[in-house]
Amino acid sequence: MRTHVLAFAAALVLAAPALAAEPADTAAALRDRALTDATAWTVVEDLTTTVGPRLVGSPGMARARDWAVKTFTDLGFTNIKVEEFAKASWTRGPESAAITGPYPFPLSILGLGRSVPTAAKGLEAEVVVFNSYAALLAAPAGSLTGKIAVVNQPMTRTQDGQGYGAAGLVRRSGASEAARRGAVAFLMRSVSTSDSRLAHTGVLSYAADAPKIPAAALGVPDADLIEQLAKRGPVRIKLSLASTTNPKGVAWNISGDIAGSAAPEEVIVIGGHLDSWDPGTGAIDDAAGVAITTAAAKLIGDLPKHPRRTIRVVMWGSEESGGSSEAYAAARKDELADFIVASESDLGADRIYALMLPKDAMKQPALADLPTVLAPLKIFIARDPAPFGGSDVEGLAAAGVPVFSLRQDASRYFDLHHSADDTLDKIDPAQLNQNVAAWAALLYMIADSDIDFRPKAAQ
Repeated sequence: MRTHVLAFAAALVLAAPALAAEPADTAAALRDRALTDATAWTVVEDLTTTVGPRLVGSPGMARARDWAVKTFTDLGFTNIKVEEFAKASWTRGPESAAITGPYPFPLSILGLGRSVPTAAKGLEAEVVVFNSYAALLAAPAGSLTGKIAVVNQPMTRTQDGQGYGAAGLVRRSGASEAARRGAVAFLMRSVSTSDSRLAHTGVLSYAADAPKIPAAALGVPDADLIEQLAKRGPVRIKLSLASTTNPKGVAWNISGDIAGSAAPEEVIVIGGHLDSWDPGTGAIDDAAGVAITTAAAKLIGDLPKHPRRTIRVVMWGSEESGGSSEAYAAARKDELADFIVASESDLGADRIYALMLPKDAMKQPALADLPTVLAPLKIFIARDPAPFGGSDVEGLAAAGVPVFSLRQDASRYFDLHHSADDTLDKIDPAQLNQNVAAWAALLYMIADSDIDFRPKAAQ
């Protein structure tokens, strides 16, 4: 009986503007409705199924642009914008690698984004194995001349994903460090917490003062095999990578608004990134984030009366290889003073366990009921301020826009991301909806307030 009474009360809050419900009551009703709402699943299923992989510069990314406009339109968003920006694109070609000695064995690899190709016939060389990035850095100049450098540094599994930072440094900078020491190619253990043979790709950054050498990621067991073999004697590998680069490519940031009812010029910026790597269908990275934020805003848009402020969902067009954050901040430079707060959902679809807000946010009376609203979702509010709101809002944060972070359980995220295993079946609909519930409740309480998160100027 109590369940039916609560459901009836929630329906009244969402359907009857005459009741003038308190913001916390409406936020709680949105939270409860989100737990059974199908919008997020419909969005993530449609994006991964009808569009597929969405590498910048690919036909899939052009399909995704059109899909985004249609999705925003169908869900009732307004002020829909497609903003093009210059972005060089990299396209993967045929790839292969194999041990040729002491015995033949095919290897599981994926070329790293922006890697230069090998010669058409490939290259073959003896390997030098390092069990950490620090060991590579300790190698003297010239010690890798004519060799393939292999770094087999494991990634630590953590709930908050912090293990990614150290492992990601190998991917970003390892090729240039190997090249400085004379290497002809660079291979690395995938940035992954999985024991699958599937390799995980990701972008690298070539240093301006080092030769550009081909670079790829190995499946975790394959990297271990190479290290074990190297302890017994010389190991040779043949590597072939093909890729092309278009320096004059373009990408797009696509956005849609749920317009505010009283102060529409004040904007809360949220979203996920539309682009993805090419081995899988980009479900957890980041169709899930697109779906979560779109569904949360759509639920608020369905209210009989919108909250005071505008909620803007942005589907950023080039997070994986960079550029969308800077492009969006530059395009909105004259509006930044009106941006109340910003955040991105980009850590998969598993449950949210914590919320980090701008400094001193919980001193605001309008958020006094927020802990109670989030408690049924098993989300606590961290004492420390949010240090990061997502890669695609870094440009806004650098310009002074406050950020928040809804922290997801990343324990299994790096088993999957940037690999062929990033597919729709890895998303749990119930956990996906828990994310939507948290976003919808929080967004409504901020949007229907006059909270100013920016630090007050010294008197």
